[in-house]
Amino acid sequence: MVQFHTHGDTLQLGEVHPGADDQSIWERCCRWATQSPIVVGLDAPLSYNVGGGDRPGDARLRHALASVGLRPGTVMPPTLHRMAYLTLRGLAVARLLQTITPRVPAIVEVHPGAALALRGAPALAVQTFKHQPRRRRELLRWLENQGLKGVARLRAPSDHVVAACAAALAAWQWQLGQAVWHEPAAPPFHPFDYAC
Repeated sequence: MVQFHTHGDTLQLGEVHPGADDQSIWERCCRWATQSPIVVGLDAPLSYNVGGGDRPGDARLRHALASVGLRPGTVMPPTLHRMAYLTLRGLAVARLLQTITPRVPAIVEVHPGAALALRGAPALAVQTFKHQPRRRRELLRWLENQGLKGVARLRAPSDHVVAACAAALAAWQWQLGQAVWHEPAAPPFHPFDYAC
């Protein structure tokens, strides 16, 4: 979990909480929501199709990623065996965040790899940052140039921290109406926007 606050036309790195559990995410968001409106980008499916398979937008995002050199397999149906736990956790965290009063956060589902690749981050770095620390540093420098101030100074960032920074970029740009890819919410089965 990574928290930023707006500073003019940039985001300034605030708190970094690797491995935050659901309760910790909820408690921190409750605290931050008392200070100002917040936007939360969740790197997890926030809906699924009854019966499985792609949701509206999944195939379109897969095609967009293939056009910039990423493997289309980075977009998987939410009910796929290896995605099921992530989907359940995403749904639970979104539900928790919707209980925050007096201000419910703006919540958007994000795909960090797509947020990087579709904005022009080096494709090789996006493809390999999970396994190569030097690619993480490369992406953090790139993110710094995209307006996420303070991220290039993170020491020994995990791939999860880099992905969380990319998720913050996607959520911020979505909130500004500047998403590079966007699937609008389609309630009641797909209640959250999906953006990169």
